[in-house]
Amino acid sequence: MLKKLSITAGALLLLIAIIGGIKALQIKAMIAAGASAVPPPEPVTVAVAREDTWAPIISTVGSLTAVQGVTLSAQLDGTVASIAFQPGSSVKSGDLLVQMDISSEEAQLRAAEATVELARLNLERSRELLASQTISQSQFDSDSAAYKQASAQADNIRATIAKKTIRAPFTGRLGIRLINLGQTLKAGDAIVSLQALDPIYADFYLPQQELVRINSGLSVRVTGDAIGDGKVLEGRITAINPDVDSATRNVRVEATLANPDERLRPGMFVDIGVVLPTGQKVVAIPASSVLYAPYGDSVFVVVDGKGSGKVVRQQLVRLGEARGDFVEIASGIKAGDTVVTTGAFKLRQGMAVTVNGALSPDAQIAPKPNDS
Repeated sequence: MLKKLSITAGALLLLIAIIGGIKALQIKAMIAAGASAVPPPEPVTVAVAREDTWAPIISTVGSLTAVQGVTLSAQLDGTVASIAFQPGSSVKSGDLLVQMDISSEEAQLRAAEATVELARLNLERSRELLASQTISQSQFDSDSAAYKQASAQADNIRATIAKKTIRAPFTGRLGIRLINLGQTLKAGDAIVSLQALDPIYADFYLPQQELVRINSGLSVRVTGDAIGDGKVLEGRITAINPDVDSATRNVRVEATLANPDERLRPGMFVDIGVVLPTGQKVVAIPASSVLYAPYGDSVFVVVDGKGSGKVVRQQLVRLGEARGDFVEIASGIKAGDTVVTTGAFKLRQGMAVTVNGALSPDAQIAPKPNDS
């Protein structure tokens, strides 16, 4: 009996040993296969770093101001007799805007004009009498002074009437009316805003070291949310302040822009680029190629691998100016290098890739995105 149990136990142990050996061989084969396995190449899109000539641009921000702009106000106390303008309308220089009550001044003017006429007649009569030596020179001088005084008094009343007759000092667009018919105004009370909108100024500041690179007549490019996505307005520098702000060491610069549709308004915030006349050579790649990281920016460069395949090499780069969909590479790669434009986030050093140009993005210097 014991002998039979010993034989059975030995047979079981032998069977377990055989099964364990088989499994060990299988696991070893799987480990070897995994170590020698090569992942399939990753599909990517690529672009060739190109050498280009970019006109240097000094970027800054600024504000729009009217070439001529004023808030019209009353010069004298008085009552609003009539309002001759519509809020928001365009007016020409000299157009009547507001007429204040001038009834008393008109009555005074009629009396003053009668006095002037009488003084003129007396002066002419005295001139005739002086010629025949009927009156003295002093009497003639007195009549001449009386005529001049009467004329001055009438002119003074006319000036008062003119100050109470408010006209547009220049051509422009009116704002919101700030007065009402019959309202009594005090000297200095605001009436309406008047702004000349075409052309319009763009005022901005530049550091003092940029003075050696700018001058009147340089082209400027103006963009902003109020202008429209992708739209660029062209203007020119028309004035540079002769003094530098001692607190900020910045100089104020003024550019003039055409504004025929009056879309631009004083007070708007805009982005400004001053285009310098001399171009510079740059190496540019699509901005989508760059992997941004705290330790440094990098790109994946496609190079030849072992055999006929392609692999990627991660390369640290130093970036320069960005323009449109492109970014300047100051150092790290050279013109002619092929870089990955999409799919870089899933790559690692030495990874095999295949180039798929079907989904390659269309990078442009001056992109014009469509509204979605």
